[in-house]
Parts: sequence; structure tokens; C-alpha cells
Amino acid sequence: MTATMIYDILTGVFAIIGVFFTVVAAIGLIRLPDIYSRAHAASKSATLGVLFVLFAALLHVWVDQRIFDARLLLGLFFVLLTAPVGGHLIARAAHAQGVKLWDKSLQDALQEDKDKGIE
Repeated sequence: MTATMIYDILTGVFAIIGVFFTVVAAIGLIRLPDIYSRAHAASKSATLGVLFVLFAALLHVWVDQRIFDARLLLGLFFVLLTAPVGGHLIARAAHAQGVKLWDKSLQDALQEDKDKGIE
């Protein structure tokens, strides 16, 4: 096996892992019961999926064309930074607007913090 073949296999594995997490996020957005669970699925799984796919693209361009593409690295950084924050802010905004949790939810940590005076 040559080094290029090993990198191609690694690129494929990272891409497949990224697609798996993206599909899990899509299924979570469809199947989960409330906005809080859906925001969690979108912010965690989709972020991991995009990060793995972007890393596979970065590895492919680096090995195949011998170019280090800083745009892909910046994309990795900004997705890692903004997607979880966006999901958190959407959930906080929904809570502030009074969107109810799923009937079978056991705990509302934000409401407990409000009741204690912590925000």
C-alpha cells in the first residue's frame, strides 16, 4: 500500500463518519419531540458531521493537490465555534418565549436556575 492510498482510505473513512453524523442529525430533527431536543441534535450531531466532512476535504486537498487550504481550516473553526452557540441561543430564546418542554421531560434546568435567581 502506498501512502496516497492510505490517505485516500482515511479521507473516505472521515467522510463516511461525517455523513453518518449528518444523517443522525437529520433523523433527530424529524423524530425528536420538542425544540430543545431538536436543537441539541442539530447543534451536536450536525456540527460533528460537518467537521468530519470538512476535515476529509482538507485531507484530500492536502494529499491530492499538495495544497494546504486555509479556507477549509477556517470553515472547520467557524463551524466548531458558531453551530453549538447558535443551537444554545435558539433553545434559550424558545425557553424565554415560554415554549413548553416535552410532557415526559424530567427536569427544566433553566427554570430551576431562574427560580434560584441565577441567570
